[in-house]
Parts: sequence; C-alpha cells; structure tokens
Amino acid sequence: MSEPHPSHWFREMVENGGPRPPAVDTLGFRLLSVDDVNGAVEGTFEARPEFANMLGGVQGGFLAAMLDALMSCALLAVLPAEHFAPTLQLNLNYLAVAPLGTLTGRGQVVRRGSSVAFLAGELHDPEGTTVTTATATARIIRVRRD
Repeated sequence: MSEPHPSHWFREMVENGGPRPPAVDTLGFRLLSVDDVNGAVEGTFEARPEFANMLGGVQGGFLAAMLDALMSCALLAVLPAEHFAPTLQLNLNYLAVAPLGTLTGRGQVVRRGSSVAFLAGELHDPEGTTVTTATATARIIRVRRD
C-alpha cells in the first residue's frame, strides 16, 4: 500500500478534521478559515510558556514557524493534491513583543507561477496589534508516485 501524498494532510485536515503534522500541533494551530480560490487562510496559535524567550515574550523562531505554517497552508489551498511547496526563503519583521497565549494570523498567496510562489503573512496579539510579518518564496513541485 502506498503512503498518502504529502499535501493530502492539508485537505484531510480541512475537509475531515484529519491528522495534522506534529509541528502544527506543537504550535497549537487551529485553522479558522480557508479561501481556496484566492489562496488565503486565517488561524490561531497557542503560545505556551515553553515558547518564551528571556524577556517573557514568544521566541522568534516559534513566530517564524507559525507564519511558515500559515503561508504554506494558503498555498496548499490552491495547489492540486499532487503538488507540494517547500519554503525556499523566509523573511520576518518582528514589530512588537508577541505575548504568550493566543495569537491570530493570516497567510496569503501574493503571486503564483508554475514553479514558484510568493507568500505573505502576519501575526496579531489579542488586542489586534501586528507583532510579526513575513514574506516567503516557495518552490512548487509535483510529487511523482513511482
């Protein structure tokens, strides 16, 4: 029996509440909305005390992982099931301290070609302040099933 395709997790997660990658579970990710026409998603993350830096805010690497997950989901929402899109480049702007607790975010496809996509994302604290923004470049590949 063959393994499920790598991008099937997204469709299974959205349509059937299927299994999720352990990384997004670690981040406390909850998908709130998916726009599979325009390539946009909204979601929340639960920043636990284990995510804290020396000043008590969320360490930047966790914020990067959250934004990478959001932007990847936005792209997967518009790709055919046999495609996958690893991140090639991720750029972040840390604008404010991200507090522990619930962070809300959005990821979107800015432009998509046949082999490369440009993505954007942002995270907000509970008061609506933008704490981190990101842009990313992803390579679109078709996974061959041999």
